[in-house]
Amino acid sequence: MASPARSVSRIVFGLALAAGLVLQSGIAAAQQGPDETLIRDTEIEEILHHDADPILTAAGIDPKDVQIIIIGSKPDDINAFAAPRLMGVNTALILKTKNPNELQGVMAHEVGHLAAGHSARSGEMQHAGMRPFLLTMGLGVLAAVAGAGDAAAGLISSAPYFGTLGAIGYSREQEARADQAGATLLEKAGLSGRGLAEFFDNFRYQEVFSEARRYKYFIDHPLSSDRIDALQSRVAKAPHYGEVDSPAAMAEHEIMKAKLEGFLEPQVAIVKYAETDKSYPARYARAIAYYQLKEPDKALKLIDALLQEQPANPYLWELKGQILFEYGRAKEAEAPQRKSVELKPDAPLLRINLGQTLIALDDKAKVEEGVAELKKALTQENDNAEAWRLLAQAYDKQGQAGMARLATAEYNFDIGDQKDALIFAMRAREKLPKDSPEWRRATDIVLVSKPSRDDLKELASEGSISRGEVH
Repeated sequence: MASPARSVSRIVFGLALAAGLVLQSGIAAAQQGPDETLIRDTEIEEILHHDADPILTAAGIDPKDVQIIIIGSKPDDINAFAAPRLMGVNTALILKTKNPNELQGVMAHEVGHLAAGHSARSGEMQHAGMRPFLLTMGLGVLAAVAGAGDAAAGLISSAPYFGTLGAIGYSREQEARADQAGATLLEKAGLSGRGLAEFFDNFRYQEVFSEARRYKYFIDHPLSSDRIDALQSRVAKAPHYGEVDSPAAMAEHEIMKAKLEGFLEPQVAIVKYAETDKSYPARYARAIAYYQLKEPDKALKLIDALLQEQPANPYLWELKGQILFEYGRAKEAEAPQRKSVELKPDAPLLRINLGQTLIALDDKAKVEEGVAELKKALTQENDNAEAWRLLAQAYDKQGQAGMARLATAEYNFDIGDQKDALIFAMRAREKLPKDSPEWRRATDIVLVSKPSRDDLKELASEGSISRGEVH
């Protein structure tokens, strides 16, 4: 019987869960929302950065300043976008690309839109409530929020993001300009433009479909044969046209697709990656699929065999710990999760998984260590709402009522729930030593969470704000 506890790498954030997914008891998907979710996974994000970073650098953008988000989508909902400090890629797009160069081509096209100011043409991207939807959650779109009633606010808070995506649409003229800008960026990065032209050529047939039958991406980004031909002619003349993906890049691409298919479509993955396929991506996909299909012993057997071959792979240790934790074996999960952090100490999601396991062990020393791990993760991602939620649990176990309420206020603030952020920040102030850094932080949250006139009067009476600030 699976434990009701949740692994960070299995938390979903989005307005609605993807169509056709079956939830365990505990929470229902928000209704009348788009069939999209936001996903976090350290391994996949790293691969996507390997693909995107040369393009961003060529565009004069520091890749460290850009967060790449993975959008869980229906199989036919291919999409991508670029905005200031942000790039989004749908899982359907990743799965439909044949190689890294095709994915890089689409990324370059989207950065071309950004360079031309297309994505912000109406200002909607700038005002879409970015902070709430960047809630840091982990990979997994199936039954991930079982028993997670407190995640409901996170589901609702992504509405501004999805509204923004729906507002983005480009003209054929803008598309052609983004093609040319993307081709220039690829060439500047020393990459072939072949993938850019071939990806769009793969969907040339969409041009003749009515809007009702087209993929949404090609409604927002209209195709034309003239445009594709012009692009093909341009990239074929470029000096780096003959460049091909390295074996390492191809391997990463296949691993990324296998991992996504294992999580998103486990029944399909079991068939696609047959037992006779002994490649690493195939065995990885099968292990994840068995885990998703509630056959943890089969999954763990496959993972242990893979670890014999790749003992320094932090993501295999992460997956092993994740499965053990979710199936009620938290004590056994601790060792592989420690190993994943040891091998990848700069990955906050891995630290959060370890922290969650440690605070679940109900051992005073372990809980204290779990708090330390969560704090380390927050030094890297201070708006990681899931880390704040877990930290609140840990402080509650330690009897630190004020710190627990402050952590809960931070959690609610990061998911965009200003009402509850204010309530818990006010409660935290009652429990924390006055004028301590934590007390002042709670006061800051109150001030930016639409406080009422009475709240402001209370702050003014104690001297936290001037009476002139009460309106």
